[in-house]
Amino acid sequence: MFEANIRKRLSATMLVAALSVLLTGCFVTPGKFDSTLVLNKDESFSFTYTGEIFFLGLSQMALMGNGGEAEFSAGGCYDEETYEERECTAEELAKQRAEWEADAEDRKAEQLKKTKEMAAMLGGIDPTDPEAGRQLATKLERQLGWNKVEYLGDGVFNVDFAISGMLSHDISFPVIENLPVPTPFVQVVLRKGSQVRVNAPAFAASDTGNPMATGMLGMMAGLGGALTEKDDESAEEAINGIPVLEGTFSIVTDGQILANNTDEGPSESAEGQTLIWQVSPMTKAAPTALIKLGS
Repeated sequence: MFEANIRKRLSATMLVAALSVLLTGCFVTPGKFDSTLVLNKDESFSFTYTGEIFFLGLSQMALMGNGGEAEFSAGGCYDEETYEERECTAEELAKQRAEWEADAEDRKAEQLKKTKEMAAMLGGIDPTDPEAGRQLATKLERQLGWNKVEYLGDGVFNVDFAISGMLSHDISFPVIENLPVPTPFVQVVLRKGSQVRVNAPAFAASDTGNPMATGMLGMMAGLGGALTEKDDESAEEAINGIPVLEGTFSIVTDGQILANNTDEGPSESAEGQTLIWQVSPMTKAAPTALIKLGS
C-alpha cells in the first residue's frame, strides 16, 4: 500500500513536469498521415499532407493542468517507527485541509499564469475554452493551402493541406500564423547549383530535433503503466490519446537524386523517380534527401 501510494504521487509529479515543459513549447506533432512532395526539373513543386496533426496545448492534458480547482484529497499518514501507512487522525486530516485551503490563492494564480502562457503560444486562443479547437481550425482554414481542417477533439485535427508553386525560397510545413512550431514536419531548403535538401524531422520518433520534447514524451509513455489508480484515469486517458506516429512520406522527382536515406532507394515511375519512407514509432532516422534540379 505504501509503495503504491508513493508511485501514484511520483507519477502525478512527473506528469505535471512533462506538461509544463511541453506546453511552453506548444508541441505540435503528426499522427496518422500521408504526405507527398513533387520536385520538378523546372523548379516547380507541389506538396500535400493529409491526416492528423496533434496540438498538445489543446489536449486533455492542457485541460487537466488548467481546469477548475481540484477537490481536497487527503495525503497518507504513516507510523513514525515502522513507516507503514495508517489511518489519519481527525486532527491530522484537519491540518491537511487547512494547509490545502491556505494554498488556494497560490494554486489559482499559478493556473491563471499557465493558461495565459498557453493562450499566448496559441495566438491568443485560450486552450481551456471548449471552443478553442474549432477556433484554431477556423484560423488555419484562412491560410493558403489548408483546404480542410476538422477538429476531432483532444488536440487532434484531421487536415487536408495542398500547395504548389515555384521554388523561389525555402519551404517549411506547417507554418501557423502567430504560433511557433518547434519541429517542422517537412523542410525544403534551396542550395546553390539548383540543389534542394529535403528534411522531415518530425517524421521520426527519436529524431524530432527537440531532445527535451522527445525525452518528455518517453517519460509520459512510461507513465501509462504507472497511472492505474481510479483517481488517475483522466491522466491515463490523456496519455493514451496522443496519436500514434504512422504514415508514408514520398518524394517524386524527375531531377537527379544525389543522396537519400530510404531503405530501398528510388523506384522508377511515370513522373520520374520516387522515394518512399514508411514512418512509424520505430523510425529512428528522419527522412532526408538531396536532389539536383535544372537542366
